[in-house]
Amino acid sequence: MVIEVICYSGYRGEETPRAIRFATQTIGIRKILDRWLAPDHRYFKALGDDGATYIIRHEEAGWKWELTYYRDKASPLFPKPFADNRHPG
Repeated sequence: MVIEVICYSGYRGEETPRAIRFATQTIGIRKILDRWLAPDHRYFKALGDDGATYIIRHEEAGWKWELTYYRDKASPLFPKPFADNRHPG
């Protein structure tokens, strides 16, 4: 999903994301949890002010931002196992 990202412009230009803008909503970034580089992209794992976790990537050549992962604050990190370890069926 292509998104708009509002960044802190330090000495390197668009260095640190501060907010993610969707069509109808802007989510502030409370904290950058992780960041890493790939050959053509920069990735940021962020905690939004809505409590959700986002991974966004920046394509440096085209200056394009994309949402690559989203987890709502209410979603469990791992699904709960069934009480009797059987498939419900």
